[in-house]
Amino acid sequence: MNLIYLDHAAATPLLPEVLDAMLPLLREQYGNPSSLHRFGRDARAVLSRARETIAGLLHCAPKELIFTGGGTEADNAALFGLAPLPAGPKNHIITSAVEHHAVLHACEKLEQAGYEITYLPADRSGLVSTEDVEAAITSRTLLISVMYGNNEVGSIQPVSAIGLLARSRGIPFHVDAVQAAGLVPIDLSTLPVDLMSFSAHKLGGPKGIGALYCSSRIHLSPLIYGGAQERRKRAGTEDVAAAAGFAEALRLSVESMETKQRRMEELRTRMLHGLEARLGTEGFVINGPSRSEDRLPHILHVSFPGCTTETLLMRLDLEGIAAASGSACTSGSLELSHVLTAMGLPQEVAASAVRFSFGPQTTFEEIDFTCEKVGTIVERLRR
Repeated sequence: MNLIYLDHAAATPLLPEVLDAMLPLLREQYGNPSSLHRFGRDARAVLSRARETIAGLLHCAPKELIFTGGGTEADNAALFGLAPLPAGPKNHIITSAVEHHAVLHACEKLEQAGYEITYLPADRSGLVSTEDVEAAITSRTLLISVMYGNNEVGSIQPVSAIGLLARSRGIPFHVDAVQAAGLVPIDLSTLPVDLMSFSAHKLGGPKGIGALYCSSRIHLSPLIYGGAQERRKRAGTEDVAAAAGFAEALRLSVESMETKQRRMEELRTRMLHGLEARLGTEGFVINGPSRSEDRLPHILHVSFPGCTTETLLMRLDLEGIAAASGSACTSGSLELSHVLTAMGLPQEVAASAVRFSFGPQTTFEEIDFTCEKVGTIVERLRR
């Protein structure tokens, strides 16, 4: 059986060039970058080069980048780093109802500590309104946190407009760019953003490493204590090999961005045509923005009313096709996506949704095979 991987929004294969960049550091350069001897200095030099490379690609200062253990930690570091415990006079945070759980669960914890959280609604495309952000701001607003590109339906939020609004009110603005990095241009020298989260394994890099951009204008309290690493913002010995892999992955992603965007759109169009050929235009529902400028190019989120997400994913997996749903609870059973719920989609649409996400290695033949199998599975389930 040929296996087909259409879940690149969850994790991407490690690029060969990234592995080549990491292997010497795993085998030979094993020093601790905090050590003063030659081994430590060599490791520190590699870490510095990786930070400089990433900073150059994102157009920020190297000192404004904090390496983390991934995107979730970066999100948590931004929120808890700005929100003192217990809450002070500024105890209001604005976010959206379609954020990743790394932000939503952090906000729930802050609510327990006395913070008031405004969860902005999204429209049927998963987009947040700048007007709603403005209406939510109060004199107590400490932080605004809105993601760049949604990890489920691919909606690209109006980050620049929200950032300009936040800056005009003197409110720090955090953006979760984990899903967007490497797929849309990010220039931190012009974007009105104060904090931005990244993760390497979404763009062909290793798992277990991410980064938080923290503008030099922002004072951030550390989330993890125990050492002076990362300019005393994140204690713990840095993963030098992973940092080098992260830098190489981001470099390759940025350099191939336009080609990759075109390829992802071609794959998405091919799949839509294939599904239409098998099921007809009325046989499925496309979730998320219709305009290409409003969505990430590698995500196609569709619903098949009359079926259930869990059954669809199980049947696809039996055919060797990996796709995804919204979210899964710890027991392993699927729960209705909070994103689709926030978008106000009907129950039958939200409960039959599947996310297909593509990568540079995805072929048209894989897309055609998947459409054939999806058509067969859906027709059988509906009968």
